[in-house]
Amino acid sequence: MTFNWTIQLFAGLPERLGTPTIHLQSGLEEMSAADLKHAIIAIYPEHKAFIQSAFIARNHSYADDTATLLVSDELALLPPVSGGEGPSPAVERYVITAEPISSDEVLAKVIVPEHGAAISFVGTTREWTYGQRTVKLEYEAYAPMAVATMRQIGDEIAERWQGAICAISHRIGIVGIAETSVVIAVSSPHRDSCYEASRYAIERLKQIVPIWKKEIWEDGSEWKGHQLGPWNPTEILKDF
Repeated sequence: MTFNWTIQLFAGLPERLGTPTIHLQSGLEEMSAADLKHAIIAIYPEHKAFIQSAFIARNHSYADDTATLLVSDELALLPPVSGGEGPSPAVERYVITAEPISSDEVLAKVIVPEHGAAISFVGTTREWTYGQRTVKLEYEAYAPMAVATMRQIGDEIAERWQGAICAISHRIGIVGIAETSVVIAVSSPHRDSCYEASRYAIERLKQIVPIWKKEIWEDGSEWKGHQLGPWNPTEILKDF
């Protein structure tokens, strides 16, 4: 019997492999994440190093190489990052959107009567980086998993800074110079917690949320991933 495996691709992977989705036929109904990567490498041997450095996501969660995958799982192959479950709350605090983001709207989601401090971090597209002029950025996200991991960050913040509330909105698509790409809002009873939690949120977003950006210059472009050194989200998740 032959089973049909489907693996979604994101960021630079569709360009490298020439397809947004891999359809893989196998006699196995389940296999480890490592075995799945080996099967993908067998189809695209010229991209072996890049595929080995990528990560498998299973049902919107990172899967380490020993994890068992089922053909029925929702699977994705994710290059290193730069950062829908159940009924939504009255106000959705974790959003991936192609529309412009209002920092005031995101901040309003975390302001409550019992908190005396609120802060918003706004990330924008800068024109010059290390002497190279950026024309625009293009963001891509594995949206369901991005929302799930942003919600995880909010849960971590509420645990570390008791009662703190977080909201995150991130753009996808083209983001021009000086336009907003991400807004992170935090509120808490006191201001010290706000500053600390806001810094934690943006660093954590860069660690685990599957969002990538393509820097587009006057003379070329490049997909950018995690900027802080070796990236292994499965280890990062274990360490928390």
